[in-house]
Amino acid sequence: MDQRSGCPINLAIEVLGDRWSLVVLRDMMFGNRRSYRELHGKSLEGIATNILAARLRHLEQEGLITAAPDPGHKQRVIYSLTEKAIALVPVMVALGSWGSEYLPASPQLAARAIALGAGGPEMAAAFMDELRELHLGRKRPEGSRSVLAELDAAYRAAGG
Repeated sequence: MDQRSGCPINLAIEVLGDRWSLVVLRDMMFGNRRSYRELHGKSLEGIATNILAARLRHLEQEGLITAAPDPGHKQRVIYSLTEKAIALVPVMVALGSWGSEYLPASPQLAARAIALGAGGPEMAAAFMDELRELHLGRKRPEGSRSVLAELDAAYRAAGG
């Protein structure tokens, strides 16, 4: 990959700087969407099939997701976040908090971002642990909180 500079912000933007890469990662993180069909069919923004396919290839090439055959369905691929992608949770929290505060976000769709932002670093860390369990197969300690369930409850409470 040709890089414009060694600036870390520039390098991050070269990997994540298009609209769809972050949206796909958002849907995998917060919606637990793991298949092409889920990512396409449940897309709030209506991502085109060719764009989704290109973004999935790009994210895989960048080491943010992996693709593996679904053992229960011959023609389906299951996508998983890598540790590199899970490490973006604090960035996603910051983006969601900023967007909720400064942009005309829907109250229902902002509810998860607001809850996660209000939960602070502890909630973000617990969410990262939950994602590691779901995507990387790493067990969490017994009795760990389900941040995904908490975020879903916040969404429902906001009328979603």
